[in-house]
Amino acid sequence: MSKERARRRAERQAVLEKEKAARARRVARRTARRALVRRLTPQKRSSGHLYRRSRGQRAGIVLLPLVAAVAVWTLIPDLALRLVLIVMIALAVPALVVVVLGRRS
Repeated sequence: MSKERARRRAERQAVLEKEKAARARRVARRTARRALVRRLTPQKRSSGHLYRRSRGQRAGIVLLPLVAAVAVWTLIPDLALRLVLIVMIALAVPALVVVVLGRRS
């Protein structure tokens, strides 16, 4: 009789171990999936003033002054005048961004 009880107890424990292992695998899979989703979803970055603007606005803020600087550099023959105009562009860009695109604070 006691051998029969020991055998049944061993069977129950084997079943419990299998269920525990399956549960551990499910939990590990779930945590790995959550980590992957967390890694793949874009994080909202709120630091910096450029992140308050859309991608097109940021591209315009960078590209238009560069195009203006290249135009000044290629069209103006005098070096001193080139430098003065590029410095003026660099100084005027922040004010123009605020006037044209707004403050967005």
